[in-house]
Amino acid sequence: MSFRPEAHRILVVDDDSGMRLAMAETLKRKRYQVDTAEDGASGLAMVAKHSYQALITDLRMPGMTGLELLAEVKKASPATEVLLVTAYGTIPTAVEAMKYGAYDFIQKPFSAKELETIVYNALVKQMPQNAYRGDSDGDDRYQIITRAEKMLHLLELAKRAAASNATILIQAESGTGKELLARFISRHSDRAKKPVIAINCAALPDNLLESELFGYEKGSFTGALTAKPGKFEMADGGTILLDEIGEMPLGLQAKLLRVLQEHEVDRIGGKQPISVDVRVIAMTNRDLKKRIDEGLFREDLYYRLNVIPLEIPSLRERIEDLEALVAHFTTKFGNSAAKLSPAALNILKRYHWPGNVRELENMIQRALILSGKDSLEISDLFQFSEAPEVAAETNTTATPRTASPSSDEAGDLVAGYQMRAGMSVAEVERLLIELTLEETDNNKTHAAKMLGISLRTLRNKLNEYNAAGHPVQVRGKE
Repeated sequence: MSFRPEAHRILVVDDDSGMRLAMAETLKRKRYQVDTAEDGASGLAMVAKHSYQALITDLRMPGMTGLELLAEVKKASPATEVLLVTAYGTIPTAVEAMKYGAYDFIQKPFSAKELETIVYNALVKQMPQNAYRGDSDGDDRYQIITRAEKMLHLLELAKRAAASNATILIQAESGTGKELLARFISRHSDRAKKPVIAINCAALPDNLLESELFGYEKGSFTGALTAKPGKFEMADGGTILLDEIGEMPLGLQAKLLRVLQEHEVDRIGGKQPISVDVRVIAMTNRDLKKRIDEGLFREDLYYRLNVIPLEIPSLRERIEDLEALVAHFTTKFGNSAAKLSPAALNILKRYHWPGNVRELENMIQRALILSGKDSLEISDLFQFSEAPEVAAETNTTATPRTASPSSDEAGDLVAGYQMRAGMSVAEVERLLIELTLEETDNNKTHAAKMLGISLRTLRNKLNEYNAAGHPVQVRGKE
């Protein structure tokens, strides 16, 4: 069952008119029905009159506070998901509020994307069928689209793993959707309505990463004017996602190991440990065993994390998902009518996909923006200096038609054509023309249409190649 934003009604309650308007406009752009109220009492009155699937409220408001509004809304409309908007100092209160029925909280300042994501996550929970079904066509960034047997098997394993509290290690290439799988696990666990906190272990300097993970006490270092809870405390009762775990410094690895063993954290400058109940899901695109051999990763931490290992197949291993993913992304980027031409689909099915699903998403978004067409051709997908490195269909020993490097440097062969990263735009252009002419049985009118150029332009290109002494020759044709 697909997700339809227009079918959901949301109430935004905030005494700050600017914040109230900004949140409402953000959600309206996503096609939600949105009402607003300037205080808790007005908001509660509107809940009595209308049916809302979600309510977003500031935590601190004059008169009725966000917590008081939460309590009253849950009495009047238990099915309404309540999201709390909170400043940094009120995070512990917001976390506590989740025990009393709040779905989640969002911390100021936040981006439009963060607001859209948390609202979608709240609403998709109400759908009669789960939005993560392999054949779903929803449009959220945390949705998994698949029909591939490998992926469906992985999702079944993930569901079984979700039922436990065991630590999970997700290993996969970049762009395969490690965080998507991690959030899938969280949503199928008994912690589904508790916080999900993600942190990239490679994105912060060592000292900042430590304070972000474990927190610090007031006065523990210069600039520590107030105490700050770490990510583990913020995720208490829920799940923490540790991305790029292979990049974590050795010193912090020892501290993380203690958290996993003792279920407690030590704030920087703290006098006593703080107990936490957190499900840990670690993610990496590195070979951790190799990192262990290099002395860059603790072996004891590896075995503590690797209780349940999950590996996501690359896109080239689940190429049967390609058409469904393309349909998903064309819908996501506002043109559900857009389709790939047969030649373009043929190329994509044989492309190596070094960037996996993320690369496909970027490619489709770029093509839709720059082409302005409903039929996407090869030239729309591989623009600028990108050269499609594609795998051979059958004959991997055919002689390339253009000058090629040595066999050690050569890329994969497809239908007798050599394509490799690093080629010039002119080289790629010529190869695409040759391949397209072969696909169309040397019909120049059809080839020009598929390439997205005029017949005159195609003829001019062929004349240029002839004049340079390198005429294009299509196999089986004079």
